[in-house]
Amino acid sequence: MIPAWRHLPRTLRLEMSSPRIPKKCPSLSLGAFRTSVTKLGLHTKPRMPPCDFTPERYQSLAYNRVLEIHRQHLSPVLASYFPEPLLLHQGHMEWLFDYEGNRYLDFFSGIFTVSVGHCHPKVNAAAQQQLGRLWHTSVVFFHPLLHEYAEKLAALLPEPLKVIFFTNSGSEANDLAMLMARAHSKSTDIISFRGAYHGCSSHTLGLSNLKPLKMPISTGMGCQSTMCPDVFRGPWGGSHCRDSPVQTVRKCSCAPDCCQAKDQYIEQFKDTLNTCMAKSIAGFFAEPIQGVNGCVQYPKGFLKEAFGLVRELGGLCIADEVQTGFGRLGSHFWGFQTHGVLPDIVTMAKGIGNGFPMAAVVTTPEIAKSLAQSLYHFNTFGGNPVACAIGSAVLEVIKEENLQENSQEVGTHMLLKFAELRDEFEIVGDVRGKGLMIGIEMVKDKVSRQPLPYEEVNQIHEDCKHMGLIIGRGGLFFQTFRIAPPMCITKPEADFAVEVFRSALIQHMERRAK
Repeated sequence: MIPAWRHLPRTLRLEMSSPRIPKKCPSLSLGAFRTSVTKLGLHTKPRMPPCDFTPERYQSLAYNRVLEIHRQHLSPVLASYFPEPLLLHQGHMEWLFDYEGNRYLDFFSGIFTVSVGHCHPKVNAAAQQQLGRLWHTSVVFFHPLLHEYAEKLAALLPEPLKVIFFTNSGSEANDLAMLMARAHSKSTDIISFRGAYHGCSSHTLGLSNLKPLKMPISTGMGCQSTMCPDVFRGPWGGSHCRDSPVQTVRKCSCAPDCCQAKDQYIEQFKDTLNTCMAKSIAGFFAEPIQGVNGCVQYPKGFLKEAFGLVRELGGLCIADEVQTGFGRLGSHFWGFQTHGVLPDIVTMAKGIGNGFPMAAVVTTPEIAKSLAQSLYHFNTFGGNPVACAIGSAVLEVIKEENLQENSQEVGTHMLLKFAELRDEFEIVGDVRGKGLMIGIEMVKDKVSRQPLPYEEVNQIHEDCKHMGLIIGRGGLFFQTFRIAPPMCITKPEADFAVEVFRSALIQHMERRAK
């Protein structure tokens, strides 16, 4: 379904999405719109789908001045993609424009964050209207938008998940969920998967099990990691394990209703509980699909059994929906629903605000009461009027424009296309995911499954950018391309992305041959 606003006259649409009608930028040549033929191997660049939006002329800092300021005044840890970092200027739905007017198809969404499209007209209008009415009240005063939005959001979650705590980021949300689990269980130990990312606060660092996030000093006390049930890279996996249109190339003898890999990973999970945890635990954190680790999926049925084992020890089960929620997976609105489980706590951020800093923790009245009895908890900016106006508009757009259904249809189409590239190229080891959350893992060869060297993955990444496609990276060795476009993308745009990626792979194989 194409939203009605896309049929509006172009000038009216620009007025809706921008405070003024942008002037045509003279730097937007045919090359900027990716229709030119370049000497990248002997291949023609895939033709970029049309976009009738014209960005405003860039009139801010010179590129070199931006680099200088960044070097002098911004965190040295924040390493940007690409040798020449992209300096972005404007966004429109699934498109981004840099300071020179070059257009890019955004297939990373600001790290899984832009859910309904950059500067979506309805979300823009809601934000602008609220900015002119009331910005901030703090939690000690009421405003109707908070209550209207809380009711809308609660209606999308099953009983008894009906009590909402608003925060500003996923790290904050998971930090609060840790506190809730410990307050309710009266225990300390929390378990999470290796390869997981649950935030970068001093507490959530204990749950985030990736080497760049581990410090030589103690952080995240009381946190324990367990083996990630990765059916591609892990010790066990087969051809029927995943809830995905695409399975691994690994073979197995399992019947359709039986998964030996799942059983083996459950034994590892039990071993962690029996040897590394106290007799009672506080909880277990799990992303329905691991995001930063490269869109890793678990065997079907694993989370259901794991949740049961955790509850036997008095622990709570927490679903981290920061990257998977709000319809991105297509078949369901929430990732935990794809596993047939009911968590005790759900955390969410990123897509909740389409890029606006907001997040939430949803739990049961009983668990919420335990926190209230233990702590006077408040959040100064959580649930502020502007955030609630934006969050409400995002929910309306997802429903009105059938974006969850679009994620399912376009995402499945794209997954199957990428799977064809896996069959064509030896260095494409795995294609996985659901809806518009896709991982493409690069390897030296399919037999060893050793990760493709970092420098080679960088080259492929750079080639995609040069052809107008922005994709993300992830995995323990940064070897996996992560694909998560805004949910408004179309099949022709998905086909363009696949063609760009294929062209980048061909160019890479040509470099190898030389």
